[in-house]
Amino acid sequence: MSAQIEAWVAQAERAANSGQWSEAERLWHQVANAQPDHGLAQHRLGIHAFQRAAFAEAEAHLMRAATLIPQDPMVALMLANVRREMGQVEGELAALQLALSADPYFYPALLAKGGLYERQGRLKLAAVTYRNVLKIAPPESQWPPSLADHLRRARKLVTDYQEAMAIKLFEAVGGEASLSSQWREAVSIMAGQTRPYHADCNQLHVPRLPAIPFFDPSDFAWVSSLEAQTGAITDELRAALANKQQDFQPYINYRPGDPVNQWAELNQSTRWSTLSLWRGGIPDLENQAACPQTSAALQAVDMAAIGGLCPNAMFSALAPHTEIPPHHGETNARLVVHLPLIVPDKCLYRVGFEQRRWEVGKVLIFDDTLEHMARNDSDELRVVLIFDVWNPLLSQGERELVQALTQAARSFGAD
Repeated sequence: MSAQIEAWVAQAERAANSGQWSEAERLWHQVANAQPDHGLAQHRLGIHAFQRAAFAEAEAHLMRAATLIPQDPMVALMLANVRREMGQVEGELAALQLALSADPYFYPALLAKGGLYERQGRLKLAAVTYRNVLKIAPPESQWPPSLADHLRRARKLVTDYQEAMAIKLFEAVGGEASLSSQWREAVSIMAGQTRPYHADCNQLHVPRLPAIPFFDPSDFAWVSSLEAQTGAITDELRAALANKQQDFQPYINYRPGDPVNQWAELNQSTRWSTLSLWRGGIPDLENQAACPQTSAALQAVDMAAIGGLCPNAMFSALAPHTEIPPHHGETNARLVVHLPLIVPDKCLYRVGFEQRRWEVGKVLIFDDTLEHMARNDSDELRVVLIFDVWNPLLSQGERELVQALTQAARSFGAD
């Protein structure tokens, strides 16, 4: 008999796949008559009854299927769909909970649960539920067509709810304009609009250093002198662009076979290119000779000296309509400095939560181990001078510890 049932099951599935719904349902009835505890047959008969709008019949089959194959969350989700059509709100919620008990990460059931809360006008619960759905759902390009519209609506509801909550929070503390960037970020995190940004170092992480996105340039004695030389440095840059364009190299340069991750679009591309004056602690004497005033200005700065890593100094050229994706730096023992030289409109820089716009001749000093990104949405080239300095929160003794640790790490296993 089991062979006959297996044959009917196969025939029923083929009939359904070819659109022969009546024939498929007839075959599933044969299976259920022969083996009443056949969970798949009960499930399929529930689906067919649902398609015929025979909701009471569908509910009976699906309740039976849920007891026979409780590990399948699709059964309980289908039962929830039936009860929704029947107007059984509590029953629908119970079925969704049953599906999520079988698989807490079954996002179609969680999405349906958010939809139930939305229909009830319980927007806070809907927003919280939808937010969890969006965390576990696949990327948008992989959304099933049957769920895509609901997922887009869920995303919009979450965004709208977060914006409304942020407005309420700002009103409670006197308005957004009255707050420092630190407390604007606190509101954004509390409303769920952004997450906290933490230092994420690719090499040496110094624990307990505060994660400060942008440092105050007035705290660095060399800033005013460097900014005063912006014109001369820009002249040397323009000469390099005219005479040494071939020496501007792609900043991202992974070899074939290396995982490029977020760098796929910029790998080995001159859309983000640099002319190095120092790279990984090694001076480029030819480029320095071509840019003597820039090199002299940098030598007057307390650049970070971490063997094999720093100092770095370069002209960084970002092509029109190019984005540098979010990424993290090597160590929070150093900070990164930008001296903007050529800055068209529609250029943006973000470190952690804070967004800035480059201004020619106005230094930015930041911790690049916080997630950061850059965009040039203009039709022109953007160029900044980039270099490293020590994190001023480190003492001289701590700088020496950084140097000793990085040297030991490089030499470990080299024999």
